[in-house]
Amino acid sequence: MNLYICSMIQNDSIIALATPSGIGAISVIRISGEDAIDILSKFFTSISGKLLKNQKSHTIHLGHIVDNSRVIDEVLVSVFKNPRSYTGENVVEISCHGSSFIQQEIIQLFLNNGCRMADNGEFTMRAFLNGKMDLSQAEAVADVIASNSAAAHQMAIQQMRGGITNELKELRAQLLDFAALIELELDFSGEDVEFADRAKFKELVSTITSVLKRLIESFSFGNAMKNGIPVAIIGEPNVGKSTLLNSLLNEEKAIVSDIAGTTRDAIEDEIIIDGVAFRFIDTAGIRETKDIIESIGIKKAYEKAENAQLIIFLIDSNKFSTSKHVFLSEIETIKKRFPNKRLLLIANKIDTLSIPQKQEIISQNDEILLLSAKQKIGIDTLHKELTSLVNKGALSNNETIVTNSRHFEALNNALQAISSVQQGINLKISTDLFSIDIRECLRHLGNITGEYDVDKDILGHIFSNFCIGK
Repeated sequence: MNLYICSMIQNDSIIALATPSGIGAISVIRISGEDAIDILSKFFTSISGKLLKNQKSHTIHLGHIVDNSRVIDEVLVSVFKNPRSYTGENVVEISCHGSSFIQQEIIQLFLNNGCRMADNGEFTMRAFLNGKMDLSQAEAVADVIASNSAAAHQMAIQQMRGGITNELKELRAQLLDFAALIELELDFSGEDVEFADRAKFKELVSTITSVLKRLIESFSFGNAMKNGIPVAIIGEPNVGKSTLLNSLLNEEKAIVSDIAGTTRDAIEDEIIIDGVAFRFIDTAGIRETKDIIESIGIKKAYEKAENAQLIIFLIDSNKFSTSKHVFLSEIETIKKRFPNKRLLLIANKIDTLSIPQKQEIISQNDEILLLSAKQKIGIDTLHKELTSLVNKGALSNNETIVTNSRHFEALNNALQAISSVQQGINLKISTDLFSIDIRECLRHLGNITGEYDVDKDILGHIFSNFCIGK
């Protein structure tokens, strides 16, 4: 362990409520520190009469928390001795009754007798500092807690099990070996010798470049899956955009009116379909208007569509019967405006059409999905279409998907550095020039896992996003 990390490790004992605050059946209070077991032993009376400090790790004991002669609660105490604990320190967890009064009485008792209140994420920070997990795994703990969909949970679990670390570990080790050989060459620069095999080194650089590009490209998908895939619902006024949003959410989220231009600002909400979170955005109706406020809403509608990963373009199916060429022209216009977007074309209000009319629309464009937002006809089909547009192959194959913006930035910096190395090899420049870029690449990769010194402010920012007790 390097001196920087050693300087950050604290030997005091911390305490916090590990379960949500409030009233419940059971609450868990966690204490971690070198003296955690000894501190608890002073106020814990075991039913069996055994001393807590003499008990084996990973054992549970029934007894009472007693302050002088006052029994605060009957509890179960779990003992985890270092280094076989979450934090790598001695840890005890007190399972007490879920009364807010009891929680505070127990916590206050130990705050007055050798413990201090844990900061946000301090238990996990200690786990990182004590080598129980690397920094990327520690960050994934917060993602697991915050995950609100099966997809987000799967990505967080994969990361917590060392996803990106395993992806880069071997490549980084090989690059480190070559870096050492190249540094050795510099010591013998006057003798014109090469210790590093240039052909193998070039191959390694190419492999690292390929892996970094793949991980960087996964961020767009991973970030969307983590935070909800943004889906913009666009179309002319009164085609049923707000009704569709309400049907998808199964609640009256947006105001529905026959008056054109009712929706003037974007309305957003999230639902989970087949384990994937979608963030739907109902936008202002797109049309020519002299209304200043409505014009602003239309401008926002296009901005939301530009930033969305998926676009639902809604058209009134009745328009096909009255003006087929306008109907088809609108589809082509929207395709040209968003050529690189995943687009779902939907003809709404099919409850007003006959079967031959429906078949005629499909015959003109088999990409069009027919539905009635008002009658909720075709909503299940829309769900299937939405999930089919999401590339879940990476999830199914348990591939490493980058979801953390800090990792994304570090990977980009590492790619920039390794690209400079590649360029240096191709141009056959002096070894001492691109050896700097090799060290830069190693530094950025090491920052992801915390193997290189990570600034205290950065660590503070990372763990401040955790809840207290984790």
